Amino acid sequence: METGAILGVAAVALGMALTPGPNMMYCVSRSITQGRRAGAISIAGVAVGFVVYLVATSLGMSVLFVAVPELYVAVKAAGAAYLLWLAWQTLKPGGISVFEAAELPRDSPRKLFMMGLFTNLLNPKAALLYLTIIPQFLDPKAGHAFLQSLVLGGVQIAASVAVNLTMVLAAGTIAVFLARRPGWLRAQRYVMGTMLGLIAVKLVTDSSRPTAA
Repeated sequence: METGAILGVAAVALGMALTPGPNMMYCVSRSITQGRRAGAISIAGVAVGFVVYLVATSLGMSVLFVAVPELYVAVKAAGAAYLLWLAWQTLKPGGISVFEAAELPRDSPRKLFMMGLFTNLLNPKAALLYLTIIPQFLDPKAGHAFLQSLVLGGVQIAASVAVNLTMVLAAGTIAVFLARRPGWLRAQRYVMGTMLGLIAVKLVTDSSRPTAA
């Protein structure tokens, strides 16, 4: 494989992981309300979700979406609706910032893991990454498309886990900093909600189609 392909996927993965989304929101909120261990368990669920996408697309799920474009559109629409709901929950009067401590029921490790898994499986950014972006870095001339997909997917998973783990470990410090500055906390909430809404709009207006690996 070309080094450029690996670096390209790493750059895209870092850029997407640093953009606030469902995965980061869930993991950070659990870290603040239930501790860093809970955040780490949630990240483990998110990572397994990426593995599910990786294996599915490598085995041909992208081919299914190419053959049935209406199904792909439906998946994008569902993802956009989910992001819009998250944006409203963040922006509405009385909305809570992901970095704001709140009283939430303490979940078991199993529930934390499963919620992290399903949050990622419903994450439209993950779906688009594996269906439309990573396949573009595959080199048919190099052969072994399945192995190439596994390598590039592994790079993406490592980058995403690293970013989210960093946020989980720093979440408590960030929460204390923002709690002492209510204006900054409101600004953070508005910025995150707006970004989620913009991502949803981008998802709806995006005309790209999945590429068969």
